Amino acid sequence: MYKLSGEYEIKLDEKSRLRLPSSLVKQLESGLDKSFMLNRGFEKCLILYPQSVWEEKSKEVNQLNPYNIKNREFARFFFRGATQVDPDSSSRIVIPKSLLEHAGISQDIILLAYHNQVEIWSKDAYLKMIQEEPADFAKLAEEVFRHKDV
Repeated sequence: MYKLSGEYEIKLDEKSRLRLPSSLVKQLESGLDKSFMLNRGFEKCLILYPQSVWEEKSKEVNQLNPYNIKNREFARFFFRGATQVDPDSSSRIVIPKSLLEHAGISQDIILLAYHNQVEIWSKDAYLKMIQEEPADFAKLAEEVFRHKDV
């Protein structure tokens, strides 16, 4: 089980490779996964999943009723662009051009690690997103955790 955390600012190299920060690599090494799945996020970002996490998420999607049009549409969009990536000996992964274009990434990147995934944002899009912080973060937290005993 992964419990990832951290925010990292990095740059892509000239070959569209992203070097995973050493502190994030240490967190990822706590699991057994040596490969990852990279996919489009719900927002204009990418998500890097450890392979075991991807398999669980894929299993959930594959259990949807394929005779329901909304389920088919969701599955198509969920799996679209999914690419297996294996870090090299320097902890670098190559990001496919189509995924870079989807997320508007050129060189400057922010990685946001939480729960069991890593979001990969263009720096500009990330800064814009966090500037749109909810006016009342405490109220949002109350709504999100309303039915959870804390």
